[in-house]
Amino acid sequence: MTTSQPHNPTLVLARASIALTVYMWLFLHAESQAAVGALLALAAIAIALARKSGIAGQIGTAGALRPGQANLWAAGSVLALIALFYDQHFALLMICAVLLYTTAGLGLTLQFGFSGVANFAGAAFFGIGAYATAVLATHTGIPHLLIVVISGAIAAVIGSVLIAPVLRTRGHYAALVTIAFGILFKTFIEVNDVLGGPQGLQVPGMTLFGYALNDGFTVFGHEASFYVSYALLSLVVCGGIFLLVKALERSWVGLAMDVVRTDETAAATFGLHIARWKVIAFMMGNCFAGIAGSVYGMLTGFVAPNNFTFADSLLMLSIVILGGLGNAVGLLPAAVIVLVLPEKLQFIQEYRFLFYAALVIAILLFRPDGLLPRKTRLFFSQEAAR
Repeated sequence: MTTSQPHNPTLVLARASIALTVYMWLFLHAESQAAVGALLALAAIAIALARKSGIAGQIGTAGALRPGQANLWAAGSVLALIALFYDQHFALLMICAVLLYTTAGLGLTLQFGFSGVANFAGAAFFGIGAYATAVLATHTGIPHLLIVVISGAIAAVIGSVLIAPVLRTRGHYAALVTIAFGILFKTFIEVNDVLGGPQGLQVPGMTLFGYALNDGFTVFGHEASFYVSYALLSLVVCGGIFLLVKALERSWVGLAMDVVRTDETAAATFGLHIARWKVIAFMMGNCFAGIAGSVYGMLTGFVAPNNFTFADSLLMLSIVILGGLGNAVGLLPAAVIVLVLPEKLQFIQEYRFLFYAALVIAILLFRPDGLLPRKTRLFFSQEAAR
């Protein structure tokens, strides 16, 4: 596969980031179905032309050659969108949701893509983090930032009860174990009056270093939405976990997990403890989902059993599959497609889960490597290593 080298990777990344920021600003601003349709058609044409002209390859190569700059430009694009929508609640709420679901997707990527551990209960661990935060923030005086970390740890610890059955089973049997756990979790919180039962629980807003994020603030005399603070926090959480996952991927830890996922016999031959690496990946992934759920609970101010169903787990899984198994970079655009697109295309609102299912089937049939083909990702990795 031949990909042209960009003469100035920094300039290529800057242009791509600015173009994507402008497009997302237009897309989130669009209200009529005709405008949304026109923007989707424009995106399809732009992607086709970029691939045909080699621009798409140059952008990918530039990102591989300058990964740090690519991360900074991506964060800058999100910050620009937050600033542009500083007083619009719905747009900021969508940005928060995309970032937090991306964070949960990073946990699933660590499980599915890195070590080959099946987990179809992502929403359950997301919900464990949210409910743990609701209880701790209401009944204890623990600082909220620490509560977020503790909630992630609680999700990991509770998930440890699945380690034995997951390790003893293979393939679809392991998937069934996690599906059963997700259903049991929803049933448990529905019948548990201490946790609010089917009515759910209120979650106090987050307070950081004496500042209540729910209070909002003003900028140059203009009142900003309180979601701005949560969007910034979500960006920090998502960005921090993304950097951690990428560091693990490039380290001997990621290599060991990849060997375990690819060939357990070969891994055992080289002295790798298969069960240990699967346990590490499973617990870390659940911790990341719990952290995302903790922030999400404080963001929405309310948690209920219907927010963490098996359908929501499939939604998270569809983000991971669309982004490409093991491809952390593809999660953010995949989350935008899965979460934002149905909100903009109102006529598919009632059929959004059918849309998710059709999307997953289409990806598995026609693009099993996700948004970025696996061969292309391998090429980028080789270029970055030179």
